[in-house]
Amino acid sequence: MGYFVIDKTLEILKRNFFWPHMRKNVQRHCHRFISCLKAKSKTMPHELYTPVPFASAPWEDISMDFILGLPRTQRGFDSIFVVMDRFNKMAHFIPCHKVDDVSNISKLFRREVDYMVYLTP
Repeated sequence: MGYFVIDKTLEILKRNFFWPHMRKNVQRHCHRFISCLKAKSKTMPHELYTPVPFASAPWEDISMDFILGLPRTQRGFDSIFVVMDRFNKMAHFIPCHKVDDVSNISKLFRREVDYMVYLTP
């Protein structure tokens, strides 16, 4: 079963991509995926998903995430701090450093996002 997945994945990737040690990388990725599937229990009872409630006003419900591992810019930024308002789907993409700590990220948030909250009616 494992080699079928590896060969199929490699075949699909080779149509458009190539990099050194491609087969080795695909094998490593597929083995992690297969071991993950084996670890999942088939006897666990599954419950219904709870829907995410809708926000009733802007900036009541936000999501935050980071995009890491980007090439360094001229100003030294190598990551993006993403803040999204789920009500109006407004997203802020804030350049940052991978090594920024919580205090730096909170300052970025206050400077870039808090300002928008006050502008929103």
